[in-house]
Amino acid sequence: MADAKIHPFLMFEGKAEEAMNFYVSLFPGAEVLDIVRYGPGQPGAEGSVMKASFSLRGLTILCIDSIIKHGFTFTPAISLFVECESEDEINRVTSALLANGNALMPLGEYGFSRKFAWVSDRYGVSWQLNLA
Repeated sequence: MADAKIHPFLMFEGKAEEAMNFYVSLFPGAEVLDIVRYGPGQPGAEGSVMKASFSLRGLTILCIDSIIKHGFTFTPAISLFVECESEDEINRVTSALLANGNALMPLGEYGFSRKFAWVSDRYGVSWQLNLA
């Protein structure tokens, strides 16, 4: 299976489309690739995301609105690592992700990076941002 792929998969409870649109707004060239919504009489809330995909810098990420309530959410043990191309980009993206989110490691200079931040966004998704 040489063409088998591995994609990050984000499971939300009613915020998949909002989160996806937010993430796509952060990076030039990012786009929503596909979205399928629950319709009338289907198990999910009508109009919520049955399955969707979006692209950030060539990485395809899948997401859904789970119809099952789970006793867990996102954890910083898994994060999306972004190599930022400029000071402006790392400052802008970090600021946007921190809006109603949390800094796990504030934007700053660390021994392994001249500028780095690790944040959990308003949806609970963890991001590591590094100035390349």
